[in-house]
Amino acid sequence: MGLDSSPGRRAVSRSARPLYDDLLSRGGMDSMLLTLWLIIGAVTFGAVLEEFGLITRLVDPLARSARSTGRLFFTVFACAFGLNIVAGDQYIALVLPSRVFRLEFARRGLAATNLSRLAADSGTVTSALVPWNSCGAFMGAVLGVPTLSYLPHAVFNYANPALSVLYGMTGFKIEKTAPVAADTEPDAQ
Repeated sequence: MGLDSSPGRRAVSRSARPLYDDLLSRGGMDSMLLTLWLIIGAVTFGAVLEEFGLITRLVDPLARSARSTGRLFFTVFACAFGLNIVAGDQYIALVLPSRVFRLEFARRGLAATNLSRLAADSGTVTSALVPWNSCGAFMGAVLGVPTLSYLPHAVFNYANPALSVLYGMTGFKIEKTAPVAADTEPDAQ
């Protein structure tokens, strides 16, 4: 087994196993660089939005207008899915809603596990449905199938967030805690 590489060309593996040769000759980090730049750019964009307080200014009015638990759950879902569309990375869609809505969940006496589950169900799972999101772009490239082509078959990716929001509307499996005062941080409990 050996690697044949000339300056300016990709290394090509030559072994007795064609499957290994194909795997080892696909370009490594170089072939994944576009996806890596997309992730780095999206995370940087999210950090800038959070640092300047733009996310909080957009989300606070939404949280205040969500009078019921079901509406609050739907608002978190919409925020996470919207961040998947706008920011282009599932990590932002998972972390930012969790941080922004943490205090609102504590004020309403809703356990942090509810927010964690909802953010994961909304931000992580729906990222594969957005073609320009890092997750959707990666899956489309690896599978060789455009994101919108596998969308109708990705039942888990849209049924799971819908069930989470339905749980919030019905109160089914929603854990409660003692409400926290508006001026208190939830970590101080």
